[in-house]
Amino acid sequence: METLKELLEKSNKIHLDNHGNKVWFGRCIFLSWYCKVGTCKFCYRSTQKSRIKHEENARRSLASLLIETLLSKKLNWRIEFLTGGYGIYSTKELVAIMKHVSESYGEKIWLNLGAIKKEDLEKFRPYIKGIVSSIETINEKLHNKVCPDKAIKPYEEMFSYTGNLKKSMTIVIGLGEKKEDFEDLAKFIEKHKLDRITFYALKPVKDTPYTAGPSTEDYVWWIAKTRIRFPKLQIIAGTTYERAAENKYKDEIYLLMKAGANAITKFPATKKFNTEAAKNIEKQIKKAGREFTSSLTKLPKTNWDKEIDSLSLEDELKKDMKEKLKEYMKRMSN
Repeated sequence: METLKELLEKSNKIHLDNHGNKVWFGRCIFLSWYCKVGTCKFCYRSTQKSRIKHEENARRSLASLLIETLLSKKLNWRIEFLTGGYGIYSTKELVAIMKHVSESYGEKIWLNLGAIKKEDLEKFRPYIKGIVSSIETINEKLHNKVCPDKAIKPYEEMFSYTGNLKKSMTIVIGLGEKKEDFEDLAKFIEKHKLDRITFYALKPVKDTPYTAGPSTEDYVWWIAKTRIRFPKLQIIAGTTYERAAENKYKDEIYLLMKAGANAITKFPATKKFNTEAAKNIEKQIKKAGREFTSSLTKLPKTNWDKEIDSLSLEDELKKDMKEKLKEYMKRMSN
């Protein structure tokens, strides 16, 4: 059996041969923190469902969504995907949000909103480049236990009518999967001709059954194996603030690069901008011989009001954005 060092030497070479050395940060834009399903055993939203009495209060304002879109554009963050809990917005509302976000960002976006019906997907199509399936774990028995009300089959059905849209999936490492499950993951990627995959290291959430995430070695193993098996696949690797900040994970970003990750995501970039953890991410990427095309530590010299005024939005919305921007700038400038 190959050692992790041998595995990483192989995955790193394959990655550089096929993708070069550029790495970016992917920013997920969340629409809400409520989910009508809310039964996935590892998810933060499962702990919130019973606490939120009025669903509309769990929605984020359009102004805050668009400020994050603008920040993503100016800091060279790619929008990982637009996402949120199931059933919080109507199709009409979602179309309007996607239109605003994609036009403000300047390109079509990825979407991760569950198994989307064909008729809804056609309405979203003008504003999106790809669809994401939140599979979480490919082991069917484990999946039924961890995500009892979020079956895999509807996602597979969705992939059958995506047409020319790109296709992606998310996987969480640390739910109880086994290395033997890798072959099932590979078969799923092959079957649906996926363009991208996002891996996350489980973040333990209070009031869920999980108390610890995976070791760096286990997390990196899955990404390296995927890179070796699928040289052209785009691989995104999630990291939390804790994993970027804690000493026991100090080399994890470096190893994720060597494993073949194209980008880093999930890090709370606006809340932890220019922190030691953010600096460590950039340092580890550089140490791995990669060029980080985004920034988690330095705000650009920009006339933000002018940027907002240049957008094709209603004056009242622009006013709301300018007020919301002050909150972000105060947080990110400290």
